Amino acid sequence: MNKLCIFVGMTVFSLIGWWLGEQVSFTMAFVLSSVGSLLGVYIGWRINRDYFE
Repeated sequence: MNKLCIFVGMTVFSLIGWWLGEQVSFTMAFVLSSVGSLLGVYIGWRINRDYFE
């Protein structure tokens, strides 16, 4: 379940970051997508730890 939560969080936050950065430039989209992925990993891990363990 941990890997699923991390995968879903990473995907969702990466897409949000890409969408926000796309409004500015391709480079900003790439950077915000990377930051969103890291944030999604952390949030997915926390959701798994707090609700499923």
